[in-house]
Amino acid sequence: MVVPRTDAANDDQLESLSAPLRYGAGGGTPVASHEEPENIQIEVEREEAAPEQPPARTKRHPNTCPECKSHYREDELRAVLRVCTVCGHHFPVGAEERVEQLADPGSFRQFADDLRSADPLAFTDLRPYTERLSEAEVATGLGDAMIVGTATIEGMPCVLCTMDFAFMGGSMGSVVGEMFARAGDVAAERGIPLVSVAASGGARMQENILALMQMAKTVCAIDLLRESGVPYISVLAHPTTGGVIASFAALGDFVVAEPNALISFAGPRVVQETTRETLPPDFGRAESSLEHGLIDAVHKRPDLKPALGRILRLCAGGSLVPIEPGEAAPPPGVVARVLRFLRTRPHGDAHTNGGVA
Repeated sequence: MVVPRTDAANDDQLESLSAPLRYGAGGGTPVASHEEPENIQIEVEREEAAPEQPPARTKRHPNTCPECKSHYREDELRAVLRVCTVCGHHFPVGAEERVEQLADPGSFRQFADDLRSADPLAFTDLRPYTERLSEAEVATGLGDAMIVGTATIEGMPCVLCTMDFAFMGGSMGSVVGEMFARAGDVAAERGIPLVSVAASGGARMQENILALMQMAKTVCAIDLLRESGVPYISVLAHPTTGGVIASFAALGDFVVAEPNALISFAGPRVVQETTRETLPPDFGRAESSLEHGLIDAVHKRPDLKPALGRILRLCAGGSLVPIEPGEAAPPPGVVARVLRFLRTRPHGDAHTNGGVA
């Protein structure tokens, strides 16, 4: 017969089981102890690993090739026309150094060098426009992003315009437009070709609509050359984009470029984000532009001066042999006469859109 335990008995049994154990004096069987255990506090600290920082980007030295990492002294780089002797990369060239590379020694006579940009809009972004102009002038030694002057290239006279990307990205403002227009005037008055070397990011945003007006102004200067039958040769360096390629840089009778120069109104990233299409790796590059007929030739920098000399001699009716210093230039030849005919021939009656004139 089983006798059920009372609730009090159950409570006593549970209390005895839950009590801590203690050992006797001889280390015998443990017996229950009703002593309260000591409070034990445990502190746990969790150390989170610091997020990995991306490696710091070290600024590349301007004389270090971005393609093969070859480094050059300044005199070494100038001696090789700022072209990497290992991989052929073309380094940027300033406006004054470009004149040294192309013009015959001592032949360059600069004009319009007193022009400076005004600030009629009192434009300020992160800094005032006047401050940016002063900083660029101190850094480059130039009054603006272009220099113009008369020169000879392999004995052939011309008006030479060169741009400097280091001056606010070679952006075209009112001074650049005025310099190009004056260069066109001199070329038309003297009947000598105009040669321009462009390296620009486009119109200068700090001058707003005044910079955009220079696109029309430079195009009008080229129209004057066409009416005068004077050849215009345009050289495109890296990069030539924005309002410059959309105006005078693309309108030459002869358009040549340096290898791998970016020639595009907008950069590949902007075009890809706008069109949402994958662009080819050579999008906007000189070689692709040549393949699609935008330019006439791609010349490496050491070959650029001889190529310009040949074009100038062809336009003047001379031979392909360079003219010796002091020798008179030949009279206009067949190329110049054809250009003059194509530019001055009448375009027919004005279009009346079907109505009466």
